[in-house]
Amino acid sequence: MRNLIIDIGNTRIKTGLFWGNKLQEERWFGLLSEVTQYVESLEKDQVLVSSVKDDMDTLQAEWSFDFLYFDHTLPLPINNKYGTPETLGLDRLAAVIGALDWAEGPVLTIDLGTCITYDLLDEKQSYLGGAISPGLLMRARAMHEFTAKLPMVSVDPMVREVGDTTVTCLQSGIYHGVKAEILGFVDQYAQNHAGLKVFICGGDANFFESLTKDHIFVIPNLVLHGLNRILTYNVEKN
Repeated sequence: MRNLIIDIGNTRIKTGLFWGNKLQEERWFGLLSEVTQYVESLEKDQVLVSSVKDDMDTLQAEWSFDFLYFDHTLPLPINNKYGTPETLGLDRLAAVIGALDWAEGPVLTIDLGTCITYDLLDEKQSYLGGAISPGLLMRARAMHEFTAKLPMVSVDPMVREVGDTTVTCLQSGIYHGVKAEILGFVDQYAQNHAGLKVFICGGDANFFESLTKDHIFVIPNLVLHGLNRILTYNVEKN
């Protein structure tokens, strides 16, 4: 079965073409019209759309092809135990479901974007929740914008732990602070979930490829895999 995933973000649109659970092609677009031309040229069986800004009615008016729309009412292949499911970011659910392409559970997904989200799926494939903290850029901007003299700095994964200038001290606090946070959450969750597998994804995931080891994996397109798994589940369910 050839599945097409369309993930609409605030500034860009990402698509993923899957054969089963194998990602065959990944593309980026700026406009819905560009997506229309691409989709109409494809051989596909099913389409799933996830969007942070366009509702289903808007997209149905734009596109002539059929698609399944991902919202909080769509059935999931996991048990969602989140206390306020209507406020849960759909990308958080998609990421943790995507991890099931590599491990059955327990899994922890860490999505490094504007914010850093930690999401835990237990050994019974129940989603328990996790944590949210500021992302790399947000930390850099906060220190610059909420102080009188601290400069805005870039993220430098090669910076030493002990900075010897104000700039390198800021860079160390950002990068090594996030690194310590990640390892701290991994250690904390692993204490209660034996055999925990960790999956790092998101736009800043490449900064932490050095953490990769036998139980920590860096998979930037994890959300696409999760959306594909959700589509397959709903098609088979119906």
